[in-house]
Amino acid sequence: MTKPVTELIHHPYLPPAGFHAPQPGVYKASTVIFPNVAAMRARDWKHKNGYTYGLHGTPTTFLLEERIAALEHGEQCVLVPSGLAAIANVDLALLHAGDELLLPDNVYGPSKALANGELKNWGITHQLYDPMKPADLEARIGPKTKLVWVEAPGSVTMEFPPLGELARVCKAKGVLCALDNTWGAGLAFDGFAAGADIVAQALTKYPSGGGDVLMGSIVTRDQELHEQLKLTHMRLGWGVAGNDAEAVLRSLPSLDVRYRAQDRAARELARWLRGRVEVAQVLHPALSGSPGYENWKALCGIDGLAAGLFSVVFDGRFQAAQVDAFCDRLKLFKLGYSWGGPISLVVPYDIPAMRTAQLGTWTQPGILVRFSVGLEAVEDLRADLEQALEALRGKS
Repeated sequence: MTKPVTELIHHPYLPPAGFHAPQPGVYKASTVIFPNVAAMRARDWKHKNGYTYGLHGTPTTFLLEERIAALEHGEQCVLVPSGLAAIANVDLALLHAGDELLLPDNVYGPSKALANGELKNWGITHQLYDPMKPADLEARIGPKTKLVWVEAPGSVTMEFPPLGELARVCKAKGVLCALDNTWGAGLAFDGFAAGADIVAQALTKYPSGGGDVLMGSIVTRDQELHEQLKLTHMRLGWGVAGNDAEAVLRSLPSLDVRYRAQDRAARELARWLRGRVEVAQVLHPALSGSPGYENWKALCGIDGLAAGLFSVVFDGRFQAAQVDAFCDRLKLFKLGYSWGGPISLVVPYDIPAMRTAQLGTWTQPGILVRFSVGLEAVEDLRADLEQALEALRGKS
């Protein structure tokens, strides 16, 4: 007879099968138990026909991968610890010493930092191209170019590129095209239909929706490409926690509702800000006159979706310190990075330090501030902006 302490670990009871509930079960494991040696040797983690080790998947992470693949209109998905990890996994899987990477000039900042840091140190070069000019991309693709990243819209400055044209240039040149679809969240447009070979997303943002999870995804349609990405995923030791996967799974059913609500509120505030004398320009892909508006309309449709994110360029008479004070004065908009959660956020940016060219984004100089609209009442958010703007104007 075994001792009680042993029975606490090896008790034979198993709950009956057949339990179903609105939310899936959460499986957390590093070690996976095999019934016998034959099963241990036979299981293949690469094709999800069984479980081998926590890093290679559990029922919880497999379920999330399948749902994200469906969301992005893809076939296969791998999960990584962050959106930046998704970008890094793609780069490291597809690039080798002597290869070249092309990035849009308005790319997500840490992606550029990765290219300037680790990729450069490993003998991988990169160029920046103008995402609003497919001819510029075409001219820069050379024999060493192996991967092109596209992003719609551009980070912070919100230019919406002619995504289909950029993808067609890549296809004609025989170069893989990877899309950062975090803004679109799989809802605003179909990245694969637009021509991307790989669609990555920071699940940290809209799919999570709570501002409390870090996670990324990489979705493909091509099995060979998927296996290449997954082998790098395995060798890097990427893994996501069961409770984090649970949090995203719980949020996915409300993704469409949240995305549309934040989109509506952001457009209302962006239109209102257009009429303020303190503001020189509003950058929002779904507002006519914003850089790439026609591209957004062509891809997403005139009644299409456009997320809850926009930027404003303040009138040139306001100095950086004054705009910083405006941000500090906001009460409901909190200072913080990321977006897609329930709390509205604001961040001022030094755009000249982030870009090699202005890409024609704004028509006059001024300090840029990005807003992420949460789930607060839009009337309250407008009142918060108004009181901060009035204080800004009073000090000009």
